[in-house]
Amino acid sequence: MADNSPRTDTSTDMEADVKLEDAHHGANAGSNASDHEATKNGDSKALRRLAQNREAARKSRLRKKAYVQQLESSRIKLNQLEQELQRARQQLMTVRGERVQGVYHLGGYGDQNPHGVGGNGVNGAINPGAAAFDMEYGRWVDEQIRQMCDLRAALQAHVADNELRVLVDGGMAHYDEIFRLKSIAAKADVFHLVSGMWKTPAERCFMWMGGFRPSELLKILIPQIEPLTEQQLLGICNLQQSSQQAEDALSQGMEALQQSLADTLAAGSLGSSPNVANYMGQMAMAMGKLGTLESFVRQADNLRQQTLQQMYRILTTRQAARGLLAMGDYFARLRALSSLWSARPRD
Repeated sequence: MADNSPRTDTSTDMEADVKLEDAHHGANAGSNASDHEATKNGDSKALRRLAQNREAARKSRLRKKAYVQQLESSRIKLNQLEQELQRARQQLMTVRGERVQGVYHLGGYGDQNPHGVGGNGVNGAINPGAAAFDMEYGRWVDEQIRQMCDLRAALQAHVADNELRVLVDGGMAHYDEIFRLKSIAAKADVFHLVSGMWKTPAERCFMWMGGFRPSELLKILIPQIEPLTEQQLLGICNLQQSSQQAEDALSQGMEALQQSLADTLAAGSLGSSPNVANYMGQMAMAMGKLGTLESFVRQADNLRQQTLQQMYRILTTRQAARGLLAMGDYFARLRALSSLWSARPRD
């Protein structure tokens, strides 16, 4: 029994060492497997991010390509519109020249009065302020066409809202500029603005006090900017109602002015040799009343400008962009209609 005891202890120690070594190897194997799995997961995430980045880059390239194509298409359309605008201008000058020929001859006055009403003489002369406005308006239309092309391309390319807002703000500022130019022109020759001789014939058919009717323009724009929220619809309905009321008030004021002018000019006997003193007195009274006409045109333009600004505040950036584009296209179609009507066959 004494001889067997040392061997038993040695065997037990060796078995314990083997178990510890196996446990150590098992722990190392588990650790290596965990590390491998973590590395594999990290690689998978990196590959997914890489794939996402590649897809985003591909979409960005496609958007840029589409944007460039839209710009090229817009450039071609701009050239076509510029040619159309030039034809409309030539037609406008032709109509103006025909309009001023022989007015006083038909009235039996010969050449006694060399100056036409509103600054347009029978020989085709035009008030310098009105002529300057016509040139500025032509440049304004050219710039509007360019802005509309940029706006159309941006909407179709789905640019970010902050980029789109820059274009929308530019479009709104452009309308502010035409109102400023009209304010200057009204001082020089208010009849020129009211007559609409700076517009094409089709545009003149829809003119109200030297421009567009705000309430009618809202009717045209609403279908182009839908869908609208309930709050937006309420705001636009209120705006349309207030615009209509203001238009009615201005129209009534204009009718009263016209009636007052007619009464003043018709006072006394007509058809017989007038008393010079009475005649000059009538003209002085009529001239005084005509000063009110400029005020009416200014108020009408203020209403147009305020309506656009309030509409802009109601809409989102993209809705405002679509609204500006719809306005530009509507007026461009009126100009195109005039050109087509002028060029129609006359059999």
